[in-house]
Amino acid sequence: MLFKLNLNSGEKKISYKPFSIALKYVVEEKKLEESLVQITNVFNLKLTELKKKTFLSKNGGEIGIPKPDGKPDEVILSKVSVNEKLTVDYFRNHLAGFIQQLVKEEVRHLHIFLPKYISFKDMFDSEEYFYQTFVEGILYGNYSFNDFKSEKNELRNLSIYFHAEDDFKMKAAIKSASIIMEGVGFARDLQNEPGITLPPAEFAKRIKEHFSNVNVKIKVFDEKEIRKRKMGGLAAVGMGSENPPRMIILEYNGLKGRSSKSQRKNIALVGKGITFDSGGISIKPSQKMGEMKADMSGAAVVAGTILSAAKAKLPINLIGIIPSAENMLSGKSLRPGDIIFASNGKSIEVEDTDAEGRLVLADALVYASNQKPDVIIDLATLTGHVVVALGEFVAGSFTKNQMLSDQLYRTGLKTFERVWPMPMWDDFNDANKSDVADVKNYGGRWGGAVHAAKFLENFVDKKIPWAHLDIAGPAIANNSSNYSKKYMTGFGVRLLFEFLRQG
Repeated sequence: MLFKLNLNSGEKKISYKPFSIALKYVVEEKKLEESLVQITNVFNLKLTELKKKTFLSKNGGEIGIPKPDGKPDEVILSKVSVNEKLTVDYFRNHLAGFIQQLVKEEVRHLHIFLPKYISFKDMFDSEEYFYQTFVEGILYGNYSFNDFKSEKNELRNLSIYFHAEDDFKMKAAIKSASIIMEGVGFARDLQNEPGITLPPAEFAKRIKEHFSNVNVKIKVFDEKEIRKRKMGGLAAVGMGSENPPRMIILEYNGLKGRSSKSQRKNIALVGKGITFDSGGISIKPSQKMGEMKADMSGAAVVAGTILSAAKAKLPINLIGIIPSAENMLSGKSLRPGDIIFASNGKSIEVEDTDAEGRLVLADALVYASNQKPDVIIDLATLTGHVVVALGEFVAGSFTKNQMLSDQLYRTGLKTFERVWPMPMWDDFNDANKSDVADVKNYGGRWGGAVHAAKFLENFVDKKIPWAHLDIAGPAIANNSSNYSKKYMTGFGVRLLFEFLRQG
């Protein structure tokens, strides 16, 4: 964290304490100059002609006006243009960058004056969710990962006051955002942890410890139990490492003693948990291999989502299934050409040991199907192909269920954790055919992300609606936003939480 935050809904009677900054959003409109005069009167500001002209100009966006008498010590006016370029992520992204800049200031109190919802009601489906994006932005920007630094800066207290039209909805937004972002933060901590300190057994231990006071049951299968259950994909990927694999099961029963109108009452979330991926015998290039500490991002998102769902007491039953292994090279490693058996009895020809994620997911999806949920959703940093196709900030969505596809797409637009539907036509099945086994784990370069999804389809009960989300791009640090630049992102927690909340 950058600051020790204290989040509040601002009171109508404002009292500015020493070391305060006020951030006022100003919607650009025809009477912008008149609005600026009113704002300067309210805050008792004296603008120079240069500041005034800069703010009113076409290219002007943000100005800071110090107040020598304090109350507050500085007022920052940020202009917002409501046009086709404005996205639902604007305030989330702006505040994530804004709070990061405050580290250089000796600020103790930040007052944020939100613009009126009416100017943005066509973009947001509710006033509360509009407010929520501001809080999420602050919490995103406040994230840091410095556990391994020998020198750590002492956290300073920062009280933040959100001044909005509806105090009740603002308080609800702060509560919701705090719960959701706790799950995002947990996922990011797991993602950013280096592989040397988070092998599968430690991964399982970390999850159990974090959920010790949460209404979620945790079960962990060790390597003996994995082999006993004939989970050949997970066992095979993990056998090349000194750190044996684990299958981690999280169960949240949010419907106990409660009713739900949702047709989808039981949801299975499956997350790829490769704690480090060297590629195995089909070794990866050394460049950026360090990012493969985050090859368990799907698993981290599943854990983070269930944490937030449980804390929010969502009326739904969830089972999280995390197949966790370390894909390493040794004399015991899985080899190209090997044939293994998944837990549903299907034989798999291993053509590429760097296509290991789909092998561990195969057993997890069989386990998920056996629980007979209403829906299965898996998340995985599965292929580089999907990043080539869609870029770094969009996840590929693979499903034959149009209703599920549409809901995930719409939810992604709302949360700005966007997914794009990819084809799942059976024409692609031939790529995964094997001459010596039921299926092979690599279908070739062209359409690689689709081939991976079609491989997984072999291990899902066809009667159960299922979606596969390939998050290989947006899970990894990238330059698409102020909150995704430095660290692994936790992409998917907000998307899934909103999906579950909607029912």
